[in-house]
Amino acid sequence: MPNTMNKTQLKKFRTLLEEKRDEIVKRAQQTLTEDMALDANELPDEMDLASTEYLQSFTFRLRGREKSFLSKIQKAIEKIDQGDFGNCEECGEEISLKRLEARPETSLCIRCKEAQEREEKDFA
Repeated sequence: MPNTMNKTQLKKFRTLLEEKRDEIVKRAQQTLTEDMALDANELPDEMDLASTEYLQSFTFRLRGREKSFLSKIQKAIEKIDQGDFGNCEECGEEISLKRLEARPETSLCIRCKEAQEREEKDFA
């Protein structure tokens, strides 16, 4: 189903997505630089070591989320290029502009997203 967005709107969403992507990459690079600066010799006791392991574990999970988010952003940019940005992957209907402005990387309309969350809650 073709989307009714004009070129100006699509360009705005592409810019938003690219800014989000660039921010994630920049944050990831900063985190990597900070992690490389950690020196095990500066950890005098087990509590410090445990908190550092926790921090590294947390950072690893965060990177997993960032990786997933980057993937969604890249997919949305590709959809702009292909001309099917803003259509729900589940039902094919147009995603509201309000929702896209809040989450331009989304691939589901609000009804399908709420249904997905209900299913996830039921299986949790």
